[in-house]
Amino acid sequence: MRPDRVSGALTPPVAPPREVTRTPERADTTVTLLGRKLSPAELNTALAHFYRGEIQRSNTWRNRLDTTTNWAVITAGATLSFAFSSAANPHFVIPINSILVAFFLFMEARRYRYYEIWASRVRVLETGYFAPLLTGAPTDTDWAQHLAEDLRTPRFTISEWEAVGRRLRRNYLWIFALLAASWNLKVYLHPKPAVNFDEFLSRAAIGFVPGELMVALGIVFNVAVLLFAFGTLRLRQATGEVLPQHQFNFHPIRSMSNLTRAARQRRATVRRTKKARERTRMTRTGEFKRPDLDDIHRTQFPVKEETITK
Repeated sequence: MRPDRVSGALTPPVAPPREVTRTPERADTTVTLLGRKLSPAELNTALAHFYRGEIQRSNTWRNRLDTTTNWAVITAGATLSFAFSSAANPHFVIPINSILVAFFLFMEARRYRYYEIWASRVRVLETGYFAPLLTGAPTDTDWAQHLAEDLRTPRFTISEWEAVGRRLRRNYLWIFALLAASWNLKVYLHPKPAVNFDEFLSRAAIGFVPGELMVALGIVFNVAVLLFAFGTLRLRQATGEVLPQHQFNFHPIRSMSNLTRAARQRRATVRRTKKARERTRMTRTGEFKRPDLDDIHRTQFPVKEETITK
């Protein structure tokens, strides 16, 4: 008897070895940071925490803006309540309150400049990173370079005059208008309605300051506030909170210091337009064509024609 039949069972056939084909592993997209490679998960986590931190900063400064506005509203309300509570109460507390509200305006404009730093970073993350992430669109690196430049050298993204103009148009213009109307109403009504304009001017006097001067100062102050509010409408260098993506240009942060930047840009635009018009000319058919070099040479270096007499 053969030794392989002792157990009474047949040995299973042995299958030939299969060739195992191994697919190359996918190379993960990595980001190098100080010699250490970051995985996509680590990068997303870092950006999520960075976004949450910038949101917290912008909310903090936003609350400080509301606090300053509340101070202006409360002081204006308290001043008007005191002025109209009795006919014997003086009316000069209202111009004093106007000066105080002007200080609040400049204080809020300074806070608004700091708020715009964090709000602009949040807007860059939303338009450059989260929007393509949600839609599956390809992303670029402009937003990352913009953030890196801003983190290295943080600067204000809005000028002081533009910040003052924004806060003035949104909140303080109405407070100044209310104070001006209340002052005129106080002078006219108390202790009894004025009979003519001369009586109104006599009541508007404060100490040795005549009423004519007080009325003139009030007109100059309110007209200046109104002109400044509408004169700064063209200053739109800041990103803003709700600026669409097609209007948001990623560029290195530039310092906005005065009103000359907008004027300089307008002059540069006019200069480029004039040069473009000089480089082109319109034919009789209405088509634009570039001038010939010979025409330019004749225009710049005219040749005087001389008659030759025999």
